[in-house]
Amino acid sequence: MSRKGSNSLQIRQYNERVVLEAIRKLGQASKAEIARSANLTPQAVAGIVDSLHDAGYVVRAGKRHGQIGQPSVLYMPNAERAFSIGLHVGRRSLNCVMIDLSGKVLHRLTHEYAYPTPDVVAAQALAGIAEMESFLTVPLRERLVGVGVSIPYFLGAWRTDLGFPDSIAAAWGEFNLPDYLIEHTDYEVFFENDASAAATAQLVQGRGTAERNFIYLYLSTIVGGGLVLGGNIETGPQGNAAAFHTFPVSPSRLSSVAPPSGRFELLQRRASVYVLLQHLRANGVQIERAGELAGLGARAEPYLREWQEDCADALAQAIIGAASVVDVEAIIIDGILPPGPLADTISRVRSCVAALAPEGFVAPTIRQGELGPSAAAVGAAVLPFYANFAPNNEVLANKF
Repeated sequence: MSRKGSNSLQIRQYNERVVLEAIRKLGQASKAEIARSANLTPQAVAGIVDSLHDAGYVVRAGKRHGQIGQPSVLYMPNAERAFSIGLHVGRRSLNCVMIDLSGKVLHRLTHEYAYPTPDVVAAQALAGIAEMESFLTVPLRERLVGVGVSIPYFLGAWRTDLGFPDSIAAAWGEFNLPDYLIEHTDYEVFFENDASAAATAQLVQGRGTAERNFIYLYLSTIVGGGLVLGGNIETGPQGNAAAFHTFPVSPSRLSSVAPPSGRFELLQRRASVYVLLQHLRANGVQIERAGELAGLGARAEPYLREWQEDCADALAQAIIGAASVVDVEAIIIDGILPPGPLADTISRVRSCVAALAPEGFVAPTIRQGELGPSAAAVGAAVLPFYANFAPNNEVLANKF
């Protein structure tokens, strides 16, 4: 379902957000096309578009000729009317991006670290914000609407699996990143789980704009996910919706993975990128980060393929289980792997789902996302726009 506006004068501000969201998703559109997308009357949309134009949120983008009647005036977002900064605090790096109101990524940077200690993360976050600010003139800095931060739940957890020192978890237990950033910046700060933020980026920036109901799987250091229903991210009362890392699956077949202590294994110990890196190292391939995969060539291929087959089998189990409970149009898979290995992994997932699906199970479309390693940072940058401009600002955007 698409969001529906109302023609009631009492909620005109809500309808303005509905219209602005429609224009952002359409890119360029006439008033008639905007009205159809927003489910509002043409008369209501005409007045709202004129108001948004007067306020500088949309601009005229020319006219469309060749149709019956007068040429249609096209409108598009005024890209320089608002900007947002997004930070993704990962377990191995901090990624920072700036986007404009049209959703275009203007600048990006990455800071890598051995471990995500609070002092390193805090310092690099402030440095990233300052560098993003420097790309804007002083007048344009006034149009920065906020900073979004995507960060894994329990950043210092799973230290045995990831090889983190015990001190990492203790340090994060004593450090409040939201409070720190609010104290040291002049912007509103919005936080969300990294996988949910990546799903938001797919919904707003990727081909997910054409799908209103999908499960999003993100193959990162630890696998995660997001659930989109009716065009909204659903995180649940405890934030556990689509937390796929704890999904129970059968034990791994990889020689480098220890057997589970119980009957089942966690999905994170089969479909996470850290498992791939450990499997490569266990077989004599020196690698530290997923980005190095593209340069390893034939010597890594047999062990990459072993992980892909094991990962695809586990993901297929999780997909069938999840889609048996929540009916969605698509499963969208993205991640930090290079494009080639990611596409090959997804192809294997499709085959495994087809082989494992029980009779009567109708599998959703399984396809690749478009944002890759930048998804969580772009999703973070979307959070301030959700809070300031989206019709429903309670879905994400937990403002501190």
